[in-house]
Amino acid sequence: MPISTLHSKRERGLLDGQFLIAMPGMFDSSFARTVVYVCAHSADGAMGFVINRPQTLTFADVLLHLKLMGEQEIIRLPESTRDLQIQAGGPVESGRGFVLHSDDYLSESSIPVSDDICLTATLDIVRALSKGRGPSRAMMMLGYAGWGAGQLEEEIGNNGWLNCPASEELIFDRSIPDKYDRALALMGVSPAMLSTEAGHA
Repeated sequence: MPISTLHSKRERGLLDGQFLIAMPGMFDSSFARTVVYVCAHSADGAMGFVINRPQTLTFADVLLHLKLMGEQEIIRLPESTRDLQIQAGGPVESGRGFVLHSDDYLSESSIPVSDDICLTATLDIVRALSKGRGPSRAMMMLGYAGWGAGQLEEEIGNNGWLNCPASEELIFDRSIPDKYDRALALMGVSPAMLSTEAGHA
């Protein structure tokens, strides 16, 4: 599903606002032990963002690369902004940046993806964050995860993913290493309980 699907006014899909949690037998190694936040799901496909694959790239690196700030300005960035984590959001358009954020920041290009979370994929939010005028909670991703029509449903049917309602706290929590286990805990599941055999929780 192309990211542009989010721009159209649409009914919420069955998996909108859900976490996808990769099962141990996930056939695609790029999604092993990942948690994906689904932003759009319809008969045409689905798209979302991996929320637990940190990049070595920092927000300061992004600002320098985009020439939005110089080295001396970077030093004066507030710690909370300087430490904003950059995630590998998925394999589609991996050179393109997206910001998932709380709804206390809105620009003309911001797209609501749930009652409390928005998505902005333009430089205005990067500038706002760098000046301390951005949203109170934010996560930047490079790339996104996308599925064609029926593809995600088939993967779930083949025991590739578990799904549960998303937690805003978990999305924006900066403690990444245990996000997978904590997402499973939302369902009352521990990694030791999971099997690669077909069957559904």
